[in-house]
Amino acid sequence: MKRYYLILFSLLAMACSTASTEKETKNQTIITAGGTITEIVYELGFGASIIATDITSTYPSAMQELPSIGYRNQIKAEGILALGPDILLMESGYLTADVVAQLEAAELEIHEFEKPKDLTGTYKLIEALAEFLEVPEKGKAMAPKLDRDIQELETYTSKLKKQPKMAFVMARGQENVFVAGEDTFAESLLQMAAITSVGKGFKDFIPLTPEALVSMDPEYLLFFESSLQSLGGKAGVRNIRGIEQTRAVQQDGILAFDGLYLSGFGPRVGKAALELAKSVNREEP
Repeated sequence: MKRYYLILFSLLAMACSTASTEKETKNQTIITAGGTITEIVYELGFGASIIATDITSTYPSAMQELPSIGYRNQIKAEGILALGPDILLMESGYLTADVVAQLEAAELEIHEFEKPKDLTGTYKLIEALAEFLEVPEKGKAMAPKLDRDIQELETYTSKLKKQPKMAFVMARGQENVFVAGEDTFAESLLQMAAITSVGKGFKDFIPLTPEALVSMDPEYLLFFESSLQSLGGKAGVRNIRGIEQTRAVQQDGILAFDGLYLSGFGPRVGKAALELAKSVNREEP
């Protein structure tokens, strides 16, 4: 009988310890750096724990009401520490090494996660954050929703008869215009949407030149909304040298989407790819 009570006491102690750990995690305050991380952490039920985010964390809209720590190399350690977080969850490489060193010296708990560039990375990030936040079942519950979106996308694209040519263009004003190549989120997203990326033969982003534009001759140009605004809207796009010779401009094939929605590869990536697939001028199945 004595042994029975000892075993029962041990099991109760373990249960209380687990509950205490979960409670502690849920009560900790979090700063997120990276819109995809913010979106997933929110979807996992920790929105109330997030006390500040970076400038890319635009979804859900409630996150825009929180204090902003800034953007990448503009972020300072002092600004983060002044908010008194327990944990910083960030995209790998999002902060400079000096800022990370200062935060570590201040004994702030920091955890880095790879930002997805493809669908596999989306599933991995959801699982990793769910495991870290000790809610693996919530992470698993998010997967079927994403699965359904991907199935709807694949059902739609499987019936399409052509793949139009598209260039994803990143711009910060007229003097800083780049085109996406291979091994980028843009290549992965266009492939998902059954669209041919013209960014072939180079990786990452390269400056967009008139010669490249003429040789690529995309039917569509895809921008972040913020990039298009920095150029002065569709009218400003025409000021890019060589762009008037492309079918994209001649046929008014200029598209723009919210930056996080388009590039985040978060839980909404299936919906984003489907919307992009439907946005190009071709007959729907």
